[in-house]
Amino acid sequence: MDGTPVHIRPMRTSDLDRVCAIEEEIFPLPWSRTSFEAELAADRCAFPWVAEKEGDVVAYLVSWLVDDELHVGNIAVAPSLQGEGVGRALFAHCLDAAFERGVTRATLEVRVSNTRAIALYEDHGFIPVALRKGYYSDTGEDALVMLKTIPSRDEGN
Repeated sequence: MDGTPVHIRPMRTSDLDRVCAIEEEIFPLPWSRTSFEAELAADRCAFPWVAEKEGDVVAYLVSWLVDDELHVGNIAVAPSLQGEGVGRALFAHCLDAAFERGVTRATLEVRVSNTRAIALYEDHGFIPVALRKGYYSDTGEDALVMLKTIPSRDEGN
């Protein structure tokens, strides 16, 4: 990163204009604003985060906590900041926060062609465990299912 600190905090409704703008820039089949609103308003298991730089939302992550499992559903970084460690910091923060809540495993799906994201996930201890054929409806691309097992507090860390 360029030295400017990144602040990571829970996502709020007031973040959605910027979150949706990033979403539309990054993904060929973006989530709707309504989807993000539903995560913030009604979903008790939602675990969404944003990263701010100089007061501007520059990245976000949506995940869900279900019992002792974290599932990462969506992560994106503004194109101008990709490769600067913002996504890495946001992802690590989410995993740490989930661990503090007693999560023992985390899962996600990623496009098989997204080698940059796969490398990030592997750097955080995720391993490929399955392939979902034709998972992405926009291209029919396969998804790699990845899993990280997090030691329980009793096992130490």
